[in-house]
Amino acid sequence: MRFSVLFLFLFIPFNGFIFGQSEDGLSFVLPKKVGMDAKKLNRVDQKMEELIKEGRLAGGIVVVARKGKVVHFGTYGKRDLENDLPIKRDTIFRIYSMTKSITSVAALMLNEEGKLNLDDPLSQYFPPLKKMKVLEKGKLVEMVREVTIADLLRHTSGLTYGRTPHKEINQAHKDGGVLDRDKKLVPMINGMNKVPLLFQPGSDWVYGCSTDVLGGVVEVASGMPLDQFLQERIFKPLKMEDTGFYVPPSKADRFSANYNYRGGKLSLKDDSKTSKYLEDPAFKSGGGGLCSTAPDYMRFLLMIENGGKWDGKKYLKKKSVKLMTTNQVSKEAGWVTFGNQIREGVGYGHGFSVRVKMSEWDPDRRVGEYGWGGAASTHYWISPKDDLVVLTLEQVMPYSFNTEWALKGLIYDALLD
Repeated sequence: MRFSVLFLFLFIPFNGFIFGQSEDGLSFVLPKKVGMDAKKLNRVDQKMEELIKEGRLAGGIVVVARKGKVVHFGTYGKRDLENDLPIKRDTIFRIYSMTKSITSVAALMLNEEGKLNLDDPLSQYFPPLKKMKVLEKGKLVEMVREVTIADLLRHTSGLTYGRTPHKEINQAHKDGGVLDRDKKLVPMINGMNKVPLLFQPGSDWVYGCSTDVLGGVVEVASGMPLDQFLQERIFKPLKMEDTGFYVPPSKADRFSANYNYRGGKLSLKDDSKTSKYLEDPAFKSGGGGLCSTAPDYMRFLLMIENGGKWDGKKYLKKKSVKLMTTNQVSKEAGWVTFGNQIREGVGYGHGFSVRVKMSEWDPDRRVGEYGWGGAASTHYWISPKDDLVVLTLEQVMPYSFNTEWALKGLIYDALLD
């Protein structure tokens, strides 16, 4: 069953719609007040219910905001099919790679404070990584230049996830226990000196553990553990009370199950009652370790969309937000690529993918749109020209564009100006 009206503590009823300030710090308005068509937004509900009926997802949340105000907050289906538990507005999701933008903000904060520089070599923070090698034509060669902090932010470092066509890289990842949940962040990164880079730093783009390494840089530059830095500098002031690297016992009853979708059917992948996310990991993955809720993550996105400010507090300068939300990858490195899939027209900033030009890839996008997603098919996008922020949360693996592509055209079509 769909639930798309929130309980608000400062509210005014109008034509059956409740709007005002919610208890989780989001402001709600009638769609027409910010130039959106309410009837067309109802198609979002219809499409989500259709996807659930087809068995493509167990449940989900869709939040739409324009001009800093939420116009749609829909909850759909189940967070736990086996126990018939519904998705609620405070359901906790594994956000995987949506962690990356938060870690990127942390690094840019430290850059603004002069505690790190984007051009710093990685070895300044992890000396063993000064002698990393590059795999070229089956042979290990010297780096032409070192990996920099900027390379980590824009994924031009040559660091991978160890799932490449090259057995030398994959085996080195395995042997080194890279991204092992039971290893602490800084020692693990120091041990990456034996993992070959896929290409010379800065010469290409590859999605990999760059942001995990960036989390280690944040630890060294700030002098505090990554989770502590995020808590003190981002989560606490933004009131992201349900965001963290694990789900504590007091919140476990709100945690969603995670599902596989294969052969047209959903099957349980990670039971919320026995999940590893119920335990505090040694390794705090800045690239994919966080869990969060829709209200929490929406406040984070609205802060970015508002130029680095939220509720009277400045988190980033506008120039840092610009680095995040505009393409920083050279023409030489090309477009965002996953295996044989080339996302033509899509570049990458210091934390988000960015649509540079239109192409056949995701044709409903807008030029200037930026965003990203997580392995369990969570996703978000922001269109600066339209002053529009959209967040979709679900728990289905492997990653699917089903929800994003089903909703994007509907939501853009609901714009009145």
